[in-house]
Amino acid sequence: MRISKERIVERFKRYIAVDTQSDPENADHTPSTEKQFDLARLLKKEMEELGLRNVTLSEDCFLFGTLPANGLEGQPVMGFIAHMDSSPDMSGKDIKPRIVHYEGGDIPLDEKEGITLSAKTFPELERYKGGDIMVTDGHTLLAADDKAGIAEIMEAVEYLTEHPEVKHGEIKVAFTPDEEVGTGADHFDVKAFGADFAYTMDGGEIGELEFENFNAASAVIRFKGRNVHPGYAKGKMVNAQHLAMEYHSYLPTAYPENTEGYEGFYHLTNMSGTVEEAELHYILRDHDREQFELKKSSVLETAKIFNEKYGEGTVSAEVKDQYFNMREVVEPKMYIVNHAADAMRALGITPKIGAIRGGTDGSKLSFMGLPCPNIFAGGHNFHGRYEYLPLNNLYMAAETVLQIVTTPVNTK
Repeated sequence: MRISKERIVERFKRYIAVDTQSDPENADHTPSTEKQFDLARLLKKEMEELGLRNVTLSEDCFLFGTLPANGLEGQPVMGFIAHMDSSPDMSGKDIKPRIVHYEGGDIPLDEKEGITLSAKTFPELERYKGGDIMVTDGHTLLAADDKAGIAEIMEAVEYLTEHPEVKHGEIKVAFTPDEEVGTGADHFDVKAFGADFAYTMDGGEIGELEFENFNAASAVIRFKGRNVHPGYAKGKMVNAQHLAMEYHSYLPTAYPENTEGYEGFYHLTNMSGTVEEAELHYILRDHDREQFELKKSSVLETAKIFNEKYGEGTVSAEVKDQYFNMREVVEPKMYIVNHAADAMRALGITPKIGAIRGGTDGSKLSFMGLPCPNIFAGGHNFHGRYEYLPLNNLYMAAETVLQIVTTPVNTK
C-alpha cells in the first residue's frame, strides 16, 4: 500500500474535529454556516504547504487548487471533489471517534445509555470482521460524509508531492460547501476549476461507482381551513389538518421505506398544522425522467381535485426541481466511468456500478459542463449516530485516487 495508514486516519480525525454542519434554514446564503470556513482555511493552509498551485478560497467558501502534471503529458485534466459540510440531520460538534477491532456482533457506542450499533439492524457490519472500524460515541454523526472523501484526496495529493518519480497528469482539487442542503454546486465555477471531468469522492461502501442518480424535486402543499367553536362546528368547520391527511392518502404509497433499486418515491419529510392552516413537505425522486414528471404531475393534480371538492383556494401546491439524473450527460463519455472501474480492478476491488438512491454535487456539476461520476468514500449509515467507517475502505479509496491519476486515460 502506497499511502500511510496512520497518517490518513489522523488526517480524518483532524478534519472531523471541525464542526461544519450546514443549515437548510439558511440555504439561500452560501455558505449556509460560517463555520464551514474553519475547515476551508485549514485545508487551504495544508494545500499551500504541499505546494499546490493557484490555491484560492472564494468568498462563498469554494476552495480550489492545482497539482501540476509531472510527466504524464497529453492527458485530460481531471478533478477530485469533496464537500466540507456535514449533515444537518445530527450534530457534528465534538465528535468522539473510536476505533474498534471488529470480531462480529454488536458494537456498544454508549453502554450507559444503551446506544448500540446492531449487527442485526445493520447486517453489512459482518463484512468487516477482522478489520478496524471507526465509530462514534452514539451522540453525533461521524462526518465521514464527506470528510473521508476530503482525507482521501488530500492523502493522495500528499503522496504525489512526496514522490515526484510517480508520474501523473494535471490534477484539480475542489472542496465545496453546502452539499447537504443541496445548494453548494449552484455556485461552483466550472470554468475557473478548469478540469475536463471530475470525480466526487462521496459514495458509500468500497467499490461503489455511480453515474446515475435520482431526478429530484421538492413539493410544499398548503391547506386553508376554517375554525369555529367545536361545539357548534357541524357544517361550518374545515379542519386543515384533516385535509392534509386526506391529501396524503390520495398519493401513491411508494415511500422510501418500501422502495429500492431504481424505484422512485414520494417522501413526506415534514408536516405541521392547526385547524386553520396546515402544510405538507415532500421530496419526489425517480431515476426515470418520465416517471419523475408523473410524480410531479400527481402532486399538482391532486391539489386540483381538492380545490374542486372543497373550493378554489383551499389547497395550493408548489413544486420545484432540485437536480436531474447525470446519466444523460456522463453516458456519452463512458470512458470516465470505465477509467475509474479499471483503476479499482487494478487494486483488486470489484466495481459496484449502480445508481445512487440520492444525489451528489456531481449531478448538478455534470449539467453545468463538468461530467462528474461518484466514487466510494467508504462509510456506512451516513447522517446519524450509527455512522461508521471501516478503515480499509478509507485506505483503498485513497489508493483508488492514486491509481486513477497515475494511469493513462483511454478516451475511446
